[in-house]
Order: sequence, then C-alpha cells, then structure tokens
Amino acid sequence: LYQSTEAFPSKSFPPFQKVMLPPNTFQGKVAFITGGGTGIGKRMTTHLSSLGAQCVIASRNIDILKATAEEISSQTGNKVHAIQCDVRDPNMVQNTVSELIKVIGHPDIVINNAAGNFISPSERLSPNAWKTITDIVLNGTAFVTLEIGKQLIKAQKGAAFLAITTIYAETGSGFVVPSASAKAGVEAMSKSLAAEWSKYGMRFNVIQPGPIKTKGAFSRLDPTGAFEKEMIDRIPCGRLGTVEELANLATFLCSDYASWINGATIRFDGGEQVLLSGEFNHLRKVTKEQWDTIEG
Repeated sequence: LYQSTEAFPSKSFPPFQKVMLPPNTFQGKVAFITGGGTGIGKRMTTHLSSLGAQCVIASRNIDILKATAEEISSQTGNKVHAIQCDVRDPNMVQNTVSELIKVIGHPDIVINNAAGNFISPSERLSPNAWKTITDIVLNGTAFVTLEIGKQLIKAQKGAAFLAITTIYAETGSGFVVPSASAKAGVEAMSKSLAAEWSKYGMRFNVIQPGPIKTKGAFSRLDPTGAFEKEMIDRIPCGRLGTVEELANLATFLCSDYASWINGATIRFDGGEQVLLSGEFNHLRKVTKEQWDTIEG
C-alpha cells in the first residue's frame, strides 16, 4: 500500500493538447476576445478559430494583435480581425464594440481576458498603482461586458460570456492585493449578471486558472526554473497547466454543449488551492519510516 513520496504524480495526469470539441462547433459564430494577442488569449482564439468561429481580438498593442491575427488565420483558414482597444477607456470600448458589430456582427462569445498585475508589498502601493490594475481588470471587464450586453439586448440576441480570473480571487493573496480585489469584483459581476441577464439569452461563467506555463512570462520571471519547481511542489497533479488545456475548457464553456452552465466559477489549478487550504496537508512530506514510528 505504500508508494514512494518521490513518485512524480504528473505521469498520472498528462496534458491532453488536442482540440477537444468537434470540427465546426462554432461555425457561423462570432467571438470577441480581449487580450487576444498573446498567451492564454492567443491560444483561446486559435481554438475558437480552428472550430469555425469568426474571431475578433482586441488589446492596446495593435502591432502584436495584427501579427497574431495573421498567424492564426494562416493556421486555421478563418480570418481573424484585430481592433486596437484600451479597455480602461469606456469611449474606446464603445467605439470598438461598434466596429465589431459593423465588421462582423454581434458576438455570440465574449471572453474577458485582458488583465494587468504586478507583485508588491501593499504598504508600497500608490493610488496610481491601485488604479492601474483595477482600471484594466475590473473596470475594463465591466465596460466591455456592459457595452456588449446593451447592444445584444437591443438586437434581441444572446451570447456566452467568459471571464478569466485567478484562484486567489476567491481566497485573497498578499502582495497582489489590487489584482485579487479586482478579480473578485469580476467574479461578483459575472454571478450577478448570470442571475439578471439570462432572461436575455446571456450566460456568464468564470475560469480561475492556477499556474499556467507560458513562454513569455516564464522566460522573464523564472529563467532558472527554480520558481517553477516550487510551484509544482504545491500542485497535487505534479505539473503546471498548459494553455491548450485552458483553451479547451474555455471553448467548452462558451459552446452550446455548456448551455446549462451559468453563473459557474471553475477552479482550474491541478488541486493547488485544496492542498494549500487543508490544515494537515503538509503531512504528505512525512516519510514511510516516520509514519511507521508514529503508528508504533
């Protein structure tokens, strides 16, 4: 009954990298993704486009957006549109939504993925630091959601909304207080609108990712790999998540296969939060010999 504590659990939980849903799942659908130029947003857009969706990606950096749009279009054969938008600016959001509707139609899928974050002791936070993060994460998500929602209500058209938050939106976390607070607000907004706007045919769900490995972030923040090992030690599944896995979950939640999932918050972290939350979970470090002594 005893297994070595040195066994690498990720062998039991290998990442499945293929697109999960059937071809043409989103044929004839329009998807709008903020922060779609890089990382998780780029992969979600790629999945949606490969499944037939006409995608529009938005962020502040138009050069990166255009390059990503061309790259995805060449891979999937479906045109991806790029619109420059700073979600912090409600007038710019309004203009972006108008352009979206004019160019490609009302969206069937809206993914609020744009975000900003940094680590800092809270006593070092300036008012501008707080405002910068909350403007992008909470206000930006609200501006996009409310503007698109109002247009959908006018058009008598439904849609699936998805927000990408984080596991510490639920628990809170030191050193990222603006992000934790703003993401918690996004989750409250999503649940509130799930209750209020479903009568208009809109669904609202949230994914809380744990550590997802992306090349850009990890090359800058963890060039030696030391921090990655520390993170993996906190994850019962024994590895980091992948952008492909997150994209599969996101596309499922935005599809008609998930039409009865509304107001849900899906924790996607390999078990990290439950490991950190359990008072006695640190006992997994106890060796077989130590347990023999304790039992004796």
